[in-house]
Amino acid sequence: MTIAPAPVGSGIVFVRSDVDDGTVPALWHRVHDTRLCTVIANERGVTVATIEHIMSALRGCGIDNARIELDGPEVPIMDGSAAPFVFLLECAGAVEQSALRRSIRVLKAVTVGDDTASAGLSPGPGFACSFEIDFPSRAIAHQEGRVRLVNGAFKREVARARTFGFLSDVQTLRANGLALGGSLDNAIVVDGDRILNREGLRYADEFVRHKILDSIGDLYLAGAPLIGHFHGHRSGHRLNNDLLHALFADAGAWRMEASSDDADDEWAAPPLARTA
Repeated sequence: MTIAPAPVGSGIVFVRSDVDDGTVPALWHRVHDTRLCTVIANERGVTVATIEHIMSALRGCGIDNARIELDGPEVPIMDGSAAPFVFLLECAGAVEQSALRRSIRVLKAVTVGDDTASAGLSPGPGFACSFEIDFPSRAIAHQEGRVRLVNGAFKREVARARTFGFLSDVQTLRANGLALGGSLDNAIVVDGDRILNREGLRYADEFVRHKILDSIGDLYLAGAPLIGHFHGHRSGHRLNNDLLHALFADAGAWRMEASSDDADDEWAAPPLARTA
């Protein structure tokens, strides 16, 4: 995988070099599958899977335009978090472009789901993401978390949180061709009430932090940074995408605008578009 600069107005675009017509824009209406990860596809059915972690890193690092070149159908899982992508983006640096950053301001509350699981957006300054989860395993149990993307919070509080799964699900997933590359090197694995990873957790509440990480990546498929508050209650990739569908279905629920002082800007730079 290579992350390359892109012109103003390009947004985030994935390009597969191993197939013809392999360009797939990273947009909410391109979502093709949400089992275990977010998969996008173009009109010819070319797919790119597991985009949520790198999308989250791009959002957290304030990258508006980038071309992501791949020689296969899936973004490398790395260690199951966004931290390796943040590291690479920081090493490469970002370039300010000659255009104001465009953001999407949430104007009224939008919610999808039910009492069991839900996702919602509401108006607010900057961008904040809160989440709550509840699992029967005592290794996870009930966790709540919240982060506002200012002053390096993404890198400090979210980026290192790894994806997680349950040992009891592995056999079923692999029988269905899923999670074939999953291991203790790229996921937290829970067996009953135990965490199998020898090194333990990176944060005491790493599970809910990773759900926040996923949500940030999924919501960046809006095509621009959101200005508002997201709250997820046992939400996942499907509900996150349903939420964007609901938002854009209501023309009175959002407005595209040039970034202003109350829009989030991870590195406190001027509100100009940036490319990797």
